[in-house]
Amino acid sequence: MSLSRREWMTAAAGVPLMLSACGRGRGDGNAIDMWAMGAEAEKLPDLLAGLARTGQPAVRVQPLPWSAAHEKLLTSFAGNSLPDVGQIGNSWLSELAAIGAILPVPAAMTSLVDGQFEGVVDTNRIGNRLMGLPWYVDTRLQFYRKDLFADAGYNAPPERWDAWKAALHKVKRTKRDGYAVLIPINEYEHLTTMALSAGATLLNSEGTRGAFNSPAFREALSFYKSLYAEGLAPIAGAAQISNVWNEFARGYFAIYPSGPWTIGDMKTRLPADLQDSWATAPFPGPDGPGRSTPGGSSLVVFSRAKDPAAAWLLVGQLLAPATQARLQVLTGSLPPTRSVWASAKLLDDPITDAFARQLDRTTALPKVPEWERIVTEMQTVAELFVRGRTSIDEAVRDMDRRADRLLEKRRWMISRDRAA
Repeated sequence: MSLSRREWMTAAAGVPLMLSACGRGRGDGNAIDMWAMGAEAEKLPDLLAGLARTGQPAVRVQPLPWSAAHEKLLTSFAGNSLPDVGQIGNSWLSELAAIGAILPVPAAMTSLVDGQFEGVVDTNRIGNRLMGLPWYVDTRLQFYRKDLFADAGYNAPPERWDAWKAALHKVKRTKRDGYAVLIPINEYEHLTTMALSAGATLLNSEGTRGAFNSPAFREALSFYKSLYAEGLAPIAGAAQISNVWNEFARGYFAIYPSGPWTIGDMKTRLPADLQDSWATAPFPGPDGPGRSTPGGSSLVVFSRAKDPAAAWLLVGQLLAPATQARLQVLTGSLPPTRSVWASAKLLDDPITDAFARQLDRTTALPKVPEWERIVTEMQTVAELFVRGRTSIDEAVRDMDRRADRLLEKRRWMISRDRAA
C-alpha cells in the first residue's frame, strides 16, 4: 500500500501509544482491542467518546504507524496476538483474507455498504464474500493550476488523452521553464491509473498470470512514456523533487496527481495569493473521463476476536452516518457513504466534488496477495522502458515474466484444489 505524506509523518511520530476510551482501563479483560493508523487513530478517542455505548465493553485503541502496520499485522497473526477490530488499508484485505486473519462481514451487516462507491466496495469483496466495511475512502486525481491552464486557453484539463496532452503542450509553452505535469518515475500508481483507464486487467481473470502484454496495457504504457519523451513530465523520482509545494507554487509543473490528503497541504503550504489558483479534476482517459484506483481504509473483525458480536456492533456504530460525518470533521477523511457526502455538503465544494466524480470511476485492483510485489516489478520495468533501455515488446514480456514468477505458488495451489 502506498503511503501519503501525512501517513509518513504519522509513522515518523514514533512508538505506538496505548490509549483507553470509554471508561475502563487496560486491566479490563472484556475490553475490545482495536488497532488503527494515521489521523484516524489519533482521533478515535474523540470519536468513541461521542458514541452511546452504555453497558457495552470498553474500547482499547492502539495506534500503529502506517510504515510498520502491515508487518505488525502479519507477525501478530503468526503470534496469535491480533486485536478484535482493526483499520486495514484496502490493498491488504486480500492477503489477510487469504491467511484467515479476518472474518467475513455478517449477512445482517452487508447492507451497510448500500449507497457506497462501488469500486471501493468491490475492493472489500474477496472470493465473492465481503471481508471488510469501508471506513473512509480515497482515490487519486489531478490537482492543477487554474491560472496556468487559463493562460493556455483552458478552463480545466480536458478529459480525453489526446486533448489532455495537447493542453499540456500549450501549458508548457506559456511557461519560462519546467514541465506540465509531475509523474514521479518511481511511483507505480500513475501507470496503474492509465492502465485502468485504458481497460487493462493487469492480471488474467483468475489472477494467476500477468496480462501486461495486452493491447490495453500497451496503449497505456505507450501513452505513459510519451509524456516523458515529449518533455511534458520530468524523468525524476519523488525524492528528486525537494519540495513539491514550492515547485507547484512557482509553476514548475501545472498538474500534480495525488489524493485527498493533499487538500490540506494545498491550503496550508501554498501562499495566500495562490489559494484561488488551484483546483481538482478527475483523470482523463483514452476516450473520455479516466479511471483511478479505489483507496482508503476498511474496518475488519479479526478471526480470533474474543467476542465477535460485540466487535461487529462497534464496527456498526463507527459506520453510522452521524459518526462518519464526525470523522470527516475530525480528520478531513472522505466518508464512504454518499448520503454523508450530501449531508456534509462535500458535493457543494468543487474540490471534494471532483473526488466524488472520480470515486464513481474507480476499478478494484487484482485481489491477490502478491499484487504489491507485482506492481513494484511492473514499475521497475516501466522505468527502463521510459529511459529507452528496452522496447515495448521487451517491457511487457518482462512484466509478464516477473508477474508469472511471483504467481507460481498461486497457480500450484489452484491446480491442487482442482485436482482434489
